[in-house]
Parts: sequence; structure tokens; C-alpha cells
Amino acid sequence: MDADVVVVGAGPTGLLLAGDLALAGARVTVVEKRPAGLSNLTRAFAVHARSLETLDARGLADELEATGRRVRRIQVFGRVDVRLDLLPGRFPFVLVTPQYEVERLLRRRAEGAGAVFRHGVRVTGLTQDDDAVTLAAVDDTIGGTGGADLRWRAPWVVGTDGVRSTVRRAAGLPFPGETVIRAMVLADVRLARPPEDALTVASSGGALGFLAPFGDDWFRFIGWDEALDPGDDGPVGLDEVRAVARATLGDDHGMQELRFATRFAADERQTTRYRSGRVLLAGDAAHVHSPAGGLGMNTGLQDAANLSWRLAAVLRGADDTVLDGYSAERHPVGAQVLRTSGTILRLATRRGPGASVLRAAGATLLARAAPARRRAAATVSALGVRYPAPPGAHPAAGRRVPDLPLVPEGAGRRLAQALRAGRFVLVAPAAGPPADIPLAGGELAAVDRVVVRRADGRDATLLVRPDGYLADARAPGAVTDGREQ
Repeated sequence: MDADVVVVGAGPTGLLLAGDLALAGARVTVVEKRPAGLSNLTRAFAVHARSLETLDARGLADELEATGRRVRRIQVFGRVDVRLDLLPGRFPFVLVTPQYEVERLLRRRAEGAGAVFRHGVRVTGLTQDDDAVTLAAVDDTIGGTGGADLRWRAPWVVGTDGVRSTVRRAAGLPFPGETVIRAMVLADVRLARPPEDALTVASSGGALGFLAPFGDDWFRFIGWDEALDPGDDGPVGLDEVRAVARATLGDDHGMQELRFATRFAADERQTTRYRSGRVLLAGDAAHVHSPAGGLGMNTGLQDAANLSWRLAAVLRGADDTVLDGYSAERHPVGAQVLRTSGTILRLATRRGPGASVLRAAGATLLARAAPARRRAAATVSALGVRYPAPPGAHPAAGRRVPDLPLVPEGAGRRLAQALRAGRFVLVAPAAGPPADIPLAGGELAAVDRVVVRRADGRDATLLVRPDGYLADARAPGAVTDGREQ
């Protein structure tokens, strides 16, 4: 066995997963086809509240926050603001920062924990048996023009290699869906008149535009207007980018220099399951959708957080049925993300006499109905994600646990700090012996836990999963909508 786990793909999803597993003591190899030092093509800029909580539980959120700008409101259809500043927790906003900043911190963490990176390596296929996966690859950095053939044999392989995932195809997992927009424009530009807002999202007459800063005087623009679609895959020029910006944002903001430009398709696809034997999928390899809502990278990070503790438990001796819970919990979330981003995209880009009526109706609903606004904020931020409670567990099991204050000890003053150990956390009342909350079945065999004391005066004992969701509880407390009651 060359590794315990081979992670294919060094984007945010793969990097978080590799870091978690390496910190848990696993031998992890990350295979990436990009050459070393070549930054990933940045499409993601929005880091939502739940992702920031996930990074906080890994000691990275504060450093990442220093690289970007907070946005506390998101305007919908140019008519109404969805207020993120009312969200519970430490991060009532969306952080606008380039994806490469997220990757930089996660890469540093994974390398520091001992994960091994192999760049310039293309996976070409895999086979698996009852004991392990044999992964075939070509290293383009050695062996002349044809590269050198490589083989890994590892108990587990995780494909985080994007929408065109070689791992997914080699494992025989289908990827049904459709292309909803054939050619969106993506460009890096300099602006003579930068907008005041950190994040600019606009929809006008069936066109959709997005503008966000890199932080180095360059801006990323993504836009689409069917009326300006050139109908081919030719190069994207500055004049076209300006035209799409004016049609979508109402202003090209004085675009005067083009560093990079391309076209990409907006797909809506999801594999039927996230596991095939000893092969697992996460991130865009498992689900892909339109950029509306900025949900892609965030959903992938949550996939990794859910999978990593399960895979670490299996490597420590737990029954591998614990991995079935990963697909059972995350597949419905991926499906919901497709529905959410698809609804936003279709409302924003729909043309015809009824389109403006539908957009106005949606805006009116959000403007007048506070519960609808709260649900929208909870959905986009992922704070509203809840997994089904296991049989026999407390009814609140599967819900996000807020960042509870703790009696200052070695594990820290907050729950997020205690979760940095990558283990289950038993949150006991400040006084008295902690109650025992056993887990059942395959999840129990190798579960290690940290015991902490809560500092909020409540009597409930909580068993919190490493991904920050409630595994079980002992009354009288419960967790409801992210706030303990």
C-alpha cells in the first residue's frame, strides 16, 4: 500500500479533505494534473458563513477573513436585500475573497500535517477489489514526452477532480444533467471606475452579471446575455466583455485592460451516488451547477468536512458502513443546491412577457415576508442544512451546533477551537460528571472524543461530530435552527 488514501484533485475540496485525514494520522497522497506552482482557475469568490465556521474549526477563518471583504447584504433582482447580518454565529456575512486564498491556507495546513503532493500527474484509470484500489496515472514531469507510468494501490481513493472527473468515469458512476448556459464570459479586468460594493450581482432583461475584486486592482467579471452570445467558441475580447457588462451590470465601470478571458458552460449535473466500493466523490466531481448564489466551492468544502471524519474513523478500525452516511447526508444537500442555484439562474435569465412579473413576484415575497428572507439567507449560507436524526438519537441530532462558549481549558474557549482536534467533542455541563453518550453501530468502534465543559450555564450534554453537527444529546437542551434552546 503506497498510501491510506489517494485524493485526486488539489482544489479546495481535496485540500480540506487531505488536511483532515493527514491530521488524523492517515498517509495521504494528493494527485494533481496542474504543474506545481500553477494557481487554479479562480471562479469562486464567495465564502459563506457555514464554510467560514468549517474553516474556523481548523484554525484558518481569521487569517482568511483578513484577505477579503465582508458583504452583509445580497441584492436580489435589483429590488430587495437578503440580510446576512442577521445570521447566527461569528460570521453573519459572506466573505469575498479569491478561491486561491482558500487553497493557499488549506494547502499549507495539509502539507504541515504530512500530506504528500504529486503535481503534473494525470489519472488515467482505476480498478478495485475487496481490499484496495489500484490507480493508474502518468507523470508528465518525468520520462520524456510521453511521461512516466505510475501506479498507486491504496485502500481508498477520493475523486475531487472536478466536473470532468476521471475518477468518476473510471468508477462507472453516471453524471446525469444538462447544460443550462452554453457559454458564459469569464474575464479578469482592470476598472477605471470600480464599484463601491465588494460584490456586484445584477440581473437585467434576462441577462446575468457578477463582478468581484481580486484585491490587487484586478476584478473578476462573469456574465451572460443571450442577445450578445457570439454563437461560437472563439476568443473573448475586451469589447465583448464591455458589452456584456453594460448589458448585465448597466455599466462597464471603465474596463480598460484584459488579463485573462474565456468562456465556460454552466451545467446542472449530479451523480447518482457518492460512493462506489472503495471510491468516493466530493465537490464538483459529484455535483455541478450554475454560479448563481456562489454555492459551488462552499458545498464542496462541506462535502469534505462530512467525509473526512468518517474516512478517518474507518482507517482507525470502524466498519466501512459509516461511509454510507456520507452519501445519504450529502447527496440530498447537493440536490438542494442544484435546485437553489437553478431557480436563481432561471428567474434571473428568463425572457418574455412573464419574466419581469415572476422576478417582481419573487422580490415582493422576499421584501414582505421575513420568514422567506430568513430561509433564503439560511439556504445560501448553508447554516440551514440539517441531516436526518439517526434512529434512537435525540430529535435534534443532525443539526448544526452553534459555537458554544466553553470553560477555558486546553481545548480552548469556544466549541470551534475544541473541534480543531478533529475528534468528537462531548460538551458537558460546567459541574458534575459528564454523561456518557455512546454511539451505535459502525460509527462507534474507533470514535475518539474530547471532553469539554460548557460555560453558558445550561445542563444539556451534547455529543458533537467533528464536522460540527449534533451526533446525540441528553436533555434538557436541544438545538434548533442553529441556536440552542
